Amino acid sequence: MLSLALRGMRTRWVTFVGSFVALALGVGLIATTGLALAATFDAPERGTERFAEARVVVQGTNELKADTPIGVRTSTLTNPRAVPEELADRLATAGPVAVDRTFPVSVPDADRRVGADTSLVGHSWAVAAATPYRLSSGRAPTAPGEVVVTTGPGAQVRAGERIQVVTPEGAGTRTVVGTVPAAGFESAVFFTAAEAARLSPRIERVTVDADPAAVRAALGTGSGMAVLTGDDRRRADPDPDRDKEALVSVNALLGTAAGITAFVSVFVVASTFTFAVAQRRREFGLLRMAGATPGQVRRMVYAEALVIGLLASGAGCRLGRWAAPRLASWMSGQGIAPTWFRVGEQSWPLHVAFWTGLTVALCGVVVASYRAGRTGPTAALRESAVDSGTMPWSRLLVAAAVLLTGLGLLVTALVDNPGDVLKRKTYITQPMLLIVAIALLAPVLVRPLTRLLTWLPARLPGAVGMLARENAAAGVRRTAAVAAPVIITVALACSLMGTTATINEAKAAEARTQTRADYVVSAGEAGRALPAGFVRAARAVPGVTLSTSRSTGVTVLEEGTALVRSGARAVGSGTALSEVSRLPVVAGNLTDLDDDSIVVNEEWLTTRVGDRVPVWLGDGRKANLRIAAVLAIGTGNNGVYLTARNAAGAGVDRVDIKVAADADRAAVDRRLRAAGEASGVEVLGAGQWIDAHHPRSSESTRLGLLMILAIALVYTGIALANTLVMATTDRIRDLAALRLTGATKSQVLRLVAVESVMVVVVGAVLGAAVSAVNLLGVRTALGLLHVRSAIVVPWPTVGAVIAASALLAVLAATLPASFALRTR
Repeated sequence: MLSLALRGMRTRWVTFVGSFVALALGVGLIATTGLALAATFDAPERGTERFAEARVVVQGTNELKADTPIGVRTSTLTNPRAVPEELADRLATAGPVAVDRTFPVSVPDADRRVGADTSLVGHSWAVAAATPYRLSSGRAPTAPGEVVVTTGPGAQVRAGERIQVVTPEGAGTRTVVGTVPAAGFESAVFFTAAEAARLSPRIERVTVDADPAAVRAALGTGSGMAVLTGDDRRRADPDPDRDKEALVSVNALLGTAAGITAFVSVFVVASTFTFAVAQRRREFGLLRMAGATPGQVRRMVYAEALVIGLLASGAGCRLGRWAAPRLASWMSGQGIAPTWFRVGEQSWPLHVAFWTGLTVALCGVVVASYRAGRTGPTAALRESAVDSGTMPWSRLLVAAAVLLTGLGLLVTALVDNPGDVLKRKTYITQPMLLIVAIALLAPVLVRPLTRLLTWLPARLPGAVGMLARENAAAGVRRTAAVAAPVIITVALACSLMGTTATINEAKAAEARTQTRADYVVSAGEAGRALPAGFVRAARAVPGVTLSTSRSTGVTVLEEGTALVRSGARAVGSGTALSEVSRLPVVAGNLTDLDDDSIVVNEEWLTTRVGDRVPVWLGDGRKANLRIAAVLAIGTGNNGVYLTARNAAGAGVDRVDIKVAADADRAAVDRRLRAAGEASGVEVLGAGQWIDAHHPRSSESTRLGLLMILAIALVYTGIALANTLVMATTDRIRDLAALRLTGATKSQVLRLVAVESVMVVVVGAVLGAAVSAVNLLGVRTALGLLHVRSAIVVPWPTVGAVIAASALLAVLAATLPASFALRTR
């Protein structure tokens, strides 16, 4: 059987080359995404950065620990405690100390002036030696208004220049008296110790040049402070877990890409192999007439699949090893992954890709070879003329089961928790079951759909429309195999981009309906605060209601075993919050929010107004708060609300302002914008602020989705070309018959082109049907969550995918046909 299989492969090399290319590319894609995904499991080991020269660092504990029946559970605090002034004075008895006050600052045109590619922070110069920073020019600051700045590549600032610096008290001019090279992990502006204390009274950390035991003795017991030495000093670095956190989004993106790649590869390869076997019914019939048994036919097909699987899987692994580093480099260059992201030397993704490819090659021919082996010689020869009996009951039952499972899971999610439908894991995996079901049903669907879509073209003058219609309807296997890649590409394009755009639009619409404010001012970046001067100036404007809020968090112990942290907003009062917002309250009243209460949403286990819930606040304090109101879940942005007293350590990062009906709006606008200009912040109308901030997919997210879509499009495009080349090569006799009946070469090529476009349209319609179900599920979920928003269809993306598929189909069909027509 092996020798017969090898001879058959040599004779029908076009068919086997198409299968080889499809499988090799599929394995290559799985290996590429697998190797890149494996590189996200471990972040690089970094040593201590900011406090590399400090002997001991003292800071507030930034970790919450809770004893549970299954062990100690930990959670990171949102707002760690500050170091008290008296504690810093006590530490000075153990040895020389330097007080670290860290606060946000900004410099207009910072990327050009100081070469900063990150947000700037302010420090006291006294703590600069702990990094250590070394002056590259000038001197240390000694008087108020003097600063030292870090300078990165391309920095233009020089010692002696005056620059505009926005600090927590507002915008002002400072004199640069010295510069230090940027350390890489931050861009900083250093002030005198006295000015830093005035700008930021909060002490973040204290460095002590003393024996750690003496430091612990000075602190005493129960201080709530952490004493960091050795490698533990890294916990005091700015964002010490930034490498791991940066890999979380990359891991999620590559995990999604790997899953979709594996699905697309398995789906298309199986379809290609099945079609390749189905093409050879005449050959199998002749073998049966020559005395071959059904088992021998099947063994021959398995031998062919084994040979192709081994060779293609090996080639695919080589391709993946070559492509993975280039994918990682592209992701780093586009900002999707950190600049240090690189592919390692892991081998397990290659094993997974190799054995997946071989398994798919063998499984892809199981059903087709079984049908070929059990068909009698006469029946096999008769069936080779036209596709009939292409949908056995077993396939129909499997398709129905997969379709009902997909729809059932969608309905179950809508009934149990509509919010789950809006999660990425759901709206990415949900279409896959429907795609498989539609692909399995394709032999049943393509014939009536083809006749429906070509009803009008078939009635136009000329025979091209009618012949294309009848050819596509008669060659059901060929039509279904060509339509399969288009189905999956269109469905993924519309589902990925459409669902993301629909959810973003829904969140923006929800934000618009929930605000009563006329102006919104925010700090923009997480962890930064608005200048106190602006807040005071805005509060002094007559005729406005002002609500300040801070970013914080609360942690609860759910079911006695899991610490769950929720983002929260701390507001001045519930009354001010109700004046500037229109939150979806389902129980209770926002005006009842006070220092002893909390506003929660329906996701919480306890949602009865008046009940008390034990929580840990952002600084680690434990509180037993009364539920004042309960909010609807919405799209997920309706979080927890507290008062400012329960958010110690958090600065005001957002101000909502509502203008009274009888106030002079023009005068209010002038005063607010003047206060913003003096403080270095941007004052936006509520609508402008929502358009700018609420919400849009980040550029890295958009590029990541386009990367996933491009992978699917490239692969399905090549699979589409392979299938059409295989199908067109097998139709040389049909094309010759058309020439004998009087058709010109151009007419035959036009017929082939029209037929290929028609099949692409059929696949696009079926893919659009899958997307419609998915988007309808998202829209229904939004309706159940009381969010009114329209479905957003990414017409440009879908149109580009269909156009690219049609172009590839025409080229892949007409080029081999034109070569075939050279021979009379």
